[in-house]
Amino acid sequence: MAPDGDPLLRHTIEGDGDMPAHVRVALTVVCLNIPVIRGALALVTWQGIYLWEHRHQLHTRRIAAHYIWD
Repeated sequence: MAPDGDPLLRHTIEGDGDMPAHVRVALTVVCLNIPVIRGALALVTWQGIYLWEHRHQLHTRRIAAHYIWD
């Protein structure tokens, strides 16, 4: 849906893959809530958590995690 090099997605302030990355992140989840039961993530057999980077240029990324005790 947002291929690199598409002339319709031209925006190169942060590199050639900048605009396609903006479109891709709008189509994916950027915030996740996961229940924790007895200190373990409550995921079923085929569930997992993945971090996907939508740009090809090297840079650093920070992840924030918040634990809410009920």
